[in-house]
Amino acid sequence: MKVSSRIRTSLFALAAVAGVGFATAPAAHADTCNIRFSVFKAGWFIGGSGGSGTMNCRGRSYPITIGGISAGLVFGGSKTWFRGTVSNVYRPSDVAGVYGAVGAGGAFGPGAQVIVLRNEKGATLRLSGKQVGAQINADLSGMAISLR
Repeated sequence: MKVSSRIRTSLFALAAVAGVGFATAPAAHADTCNIRFSVFKAGWFIGGSGGSGTMNCRGRSYPITIGGISAGLVFGGSKTWFRGTVSNVYRPSDVAGVYGAVGAGGAFGPGAQVIVLRNEKGATLRLSGKQVGAQINADLSGMAISLR
């Protein structure tokens, strides 16, 4: 009887360990995708922006649209061509959402811009871009990205 209870205990322990192994399987892996888009921004105290581009993830291209508003000290207009990465993406739709920023800057002719933004789903944009235009700003701005 001692042998059968040891076998039963061993089998129970083995089943428990196997169950824990299945229960603690790693979660889905988050991807980092490439993104590029252009944005035109213009304003006089209150500004607006819009643009389009693509996100490349897992060998597929996803068209995106950009829209946004800003308020504060905003004068002029500019166009920026951004490229970079979006990380913490579990599915392509995670890039869609609202990104907010507090910023200040200016462009008179050609310039450059670097920004890091995060949306409500946890997707993080790390972007750099070339900017051209005549604009000065110190504002609160929001940018919405959506998949087309």
